[in-house]
Amino acid sequence: MISGFGYRNPEGYPDPTAYSAINNVEKTHVENKTSPEDEERFHKLLNTIFTICELAGFHIEGRIAIKDCKTGKIWR
Repeated sequence: MISGFGYRNPEGYPDPTAYSAINNVEKTHVENKTSPEDEERFHKLLNTIFTICELAGFHIEGRIAIKDCKTGKIWR
């Protein structure tokens, strides 16, 4: 949780909406952590894709979105 922020607002009144919103953001942030192994797998894949395109005489112009079948994470 964000340090110094609890269930109450700075005036001391209960603020369940803000508390819930901050907890949801923090929960999402923790869930979206990627392991170093998964990051390495992704970067190896990306380097391979760029190398294949270069060898074939192509260049990637736009953004690539790839979904990891193992983790379900979408890399952009």
